Amino acid sequence: MIKSILSFVFLGIVLTSCNCSKVAKGDGASKLEGSWELNYISGSSVDFDALYPNTKPTINFNLPEKRVSGNNGCNSFNGALVVTGHKIDLTGPMAVTKKMCPQAQEGERLFMGTLPKITSYDITDEGKTLHFISGDIALMRFTRK
Repeated sequence: MIKSILSFVFLGIVLTSCNCSKVAKGDGASKLEGSWELNYISGSSVDFDALYPNTKPTINFNLPEKRVSGNNGCNSFNGALVVTGHKIDLTGPMAVTKKMCPQAQEGERLFMGTLPKITSYDITDEGKTLHFISGDIALMRFTRK
């Protein structure tokens, strides 16, 4: 009986220690924290600088509060953030201000329409470049601000 109890305790300790190491190793999401500026977006035949003539879109990640916010080239936005490993879900409702920016309408529409398509992310260049990916296609690229 004592051997069985000790075996279960030992097994519990082993499983708990394995679980802790997985959390520590898989904490790639912490690299998302902070502000990023868009420098590439797919889906438009219009030149990037013409899409965003005045303000380049930005995205800010607040991991402790599980929030995302930023500017889409005209209006500010914010919403819930769901990140699991390198998977990211931006399909939740976003609150968006309603300024009128006629010269940035297409860029704003493209940016906000692309966010819900993102399924994962990758951070390269020693943490300086963020790629938003849908399936296996990079749809957006940001640089750390």
